[in-house]
Amino acid sequence: MLFPKHILLVFLFPFALFSQEVNKRQQLKLNQFGVYDTDLLPASFHKNNREKLRAYMPKNSVAVFFSSPIKNRSNDVDFQYHQDPNFYYLTGLRESNAILIILKTPQKINGEMTKEILFVQPKDKSKEVWTGTRIGTMGAELVLEIETAFSNKEFNEIDFNFEEFDHIFHAPIPQDIKDDPFDKADLNNLCLQFGAKLSKTDENKINKSKLSEWLSAMREIKSEEEIILMRKAIDITCEAQIELIKALEPNMTEYQSEAIVEYIFKSNGAEYPGFPSIMGSGRNSCILHYSTNRKTMMGNNLLVSDVGAEYHGYTADVTRTLPVDGHFSNEEKIIYNIVLKAQEAGIKKCEEGNSFWDPNVAATTVVSQELQKLGIIKSPIEVRKYFMHGTSHYLGLDVHDVGTYLPLKANSVITVEPGIYIPAGSPCDKKWWNIGVRIEDDVLITEGDPEVLSDCIPKTTEEIEILMQQTSIFNKK
Repeated sequence: MLFPKHILLVFLFPFALFSQEVNKRQQLKLNQFGVYDTDLLPASFHKNNREKLRAYMPKNSVAVFFSSPIKNRSNDVDFQYHQDPNFYYLTGLRESNAILIILKTPQKINGEMTKEILFVQPKDKSKEVWTGTRIGTMGAELVLEIETAFSNKEFNEIDFNFEEFDHIFHAPIPQDIKDDPFDKADLNNLCLQFGAKLSKTDENKINKSKLSEWLSAMREIKSEEEIILMRKAIDITCEAQIELIKALEPNMTEYQSEAIVEYIFKSNGAEYPGFPSIMGSGRNSCILHYSTNRKTMMGNNLLVSDVGAEYHGYTADVTRTLPVDGHFSNEEKIIYNIVLKAQEAGIKKCEEGNSFWDPNVAATTVVSQELQKLGIIKSPIEVRKYFMHGTSHYLGLDVHDVGTYLPLKANSVITVEPGIYIPAGSPCDKKWWNIGVRIEDDVLITEGDPEVLSDCIPKTTEEIEILMQQTSIFNKK
């Protein structure tokens, strides 16, 4: 029997108001620790990852991770901070000068039983006024739900003996660490202190590679929460590429095209580009990771736009190749359609259980056969002269994300990005020179057909030319 709707509303309305008030109070509480976004990964996600890692660890073992160092840009100016992906995956912390210790089973530390310790920067008003609110030990326990948190200043004095463990796993010691002479607990000193503690331990107990192996397997398969954030990053990137397609015109500079894309990123809440935006036009379209982006684009140029928004740590990676004047020449269209055909063949191979390399084999075969038909190459082995990179890589917390490279698994995300690049001076007809084409999409492996997460951006030459006639918010055509 159905419950009368009006009676149901009477019961639910006060509860809804109460829930809203609770959510507001929770957010105000988070704000006190410098947390303002409402759609970050929940603490339960990171906690679950720590439990998954323990399942890999043998008895009487310990694992140690280091936060990413602060990177200096010049003199007393640092780059915007970006956390080490494995550290973030396990903690959710977005601050430096921290160490995470994970124990297989609970141990008594400073008189209390615990199976994990996070050493973080202490709250310090005199420093926070310069660089922002720190989460502190209380925030680490309340917000991140870390079982035990200590100030990083206590790391050297803490009652913790690595010699008592049969297995010690640790992540690589960060390189190029900036030493703060006024902070005796910065990452530089924490790593030195860790090295000193480890020097007393039997080297046969220490393993520096297993954590990377285990985390690669864990991060390859995305959770529902991760896929939500990846969809968000990819949707933002799609919107940026579409706006660029509409705005692009001759005499625009590469950096102006970059500005359009990255404006859309920021205006939609992306924290960073996931990698330096690649905007290569004309001869620069044949440079795979070109990022200078200073050239003025001519009407007869193609623009390779390879970009990705990073949203809450997760990055997109989507490429489109566009005619600056709004129309593909006959030669450009021929090369473009070969790349599109190759990509379609690669995407068809993105099925659970297939080899990770199957999309690459399928795409490369198409490119090789078609370039031979055109007389650009004479034998299959020459294909790498014009298609010199792989077709796919994993995608996630890194743009070239970690993974096992074993058969494809459901809920992993990979790119499919074949290309053809024919720079001036190549041993072929000059009419093909300075044509560089790459088409890249982000593909979710499922238990059925692959899902192209970035398919909202037009890909055929006809669709692109039509979209380029539309008005952009950045120019009035």
